[in-house]
Amino acid sequence: MFILFTTIVYTLPKIAEIMENIAASVAQQRTELRKQLRQRRNSLSPQQQRTASLALSEALISLTNPNDRVALYLANDGEISPNLAIEKLIQQNRQCLLPVMHSFRKGYLNFQSYDQNTAMIKNQFGILEPRLNAAQTIPLQEIDYIFMPLVGFDNQGNRMGMGGGFYDRTLAQVHQLSSPPRLVGLAHDCQHVEALPVASWDIPIQLILTPTKKITPVG
Repeated sequence: MFILFTTIVYTLPKIAEIMENIAASVAQQRTELRKQLRQRRNSLSPQQQRTASLALSEALISLTNPNDRVALYLANDGEISPNLAIEKLIQQNRQCLLPVMHSFRKGYLNFQSYDQNTAMIKNQFGILEPRLNAAQTIPLQEIDYIFMPLVGFDNQGNRMGMGGGFYDRTLAQVHQLSSPPRLVGLAHDCQHVEALPVASWDIPIQLILTPTKKITPVG
């Protein structure tokens, strides 16, 4: 019994060390892969970006219904741009939302109504977002679609973002809502990988749109 107890005492720290090493290895893989995928999308020419944005716009609009509340984003760092889709949706008098840095929950997002008259400011990352207006903030359960930018994706619906965790934290409990929004990832075709190293906090998405593909995750 003493030998067994001693073995357990000495083994537990070793197991903890192994798990820490595995976690560190996965984190390093994600960092390196994120860097490579960002380089891929930033290497696209302006014409390639415009062509991709046009194709994406058509697919995105055809996916949604006239009465849907649709959350999108303003493209940054080579992200595929939904700007054309936003313009067309607004022209059709459809409700568009943009993410806004949460005013008191650090690392979280709100989604706020947006149109051509919305006052905009730059957030801490230099990205334009609507000026905070609580009356224009829409709860998650009242949003039909959240279209989010991807750094990378695989066929299982795993997504890789910029590493800040804003969408993952914001959407961590979304599955508990009685009417959750549909989560759709947007990306260039060049951002696809066979399998992403996954972290426990990653929120899977239900659909992936690229300029040429509509991918329903198999996992």
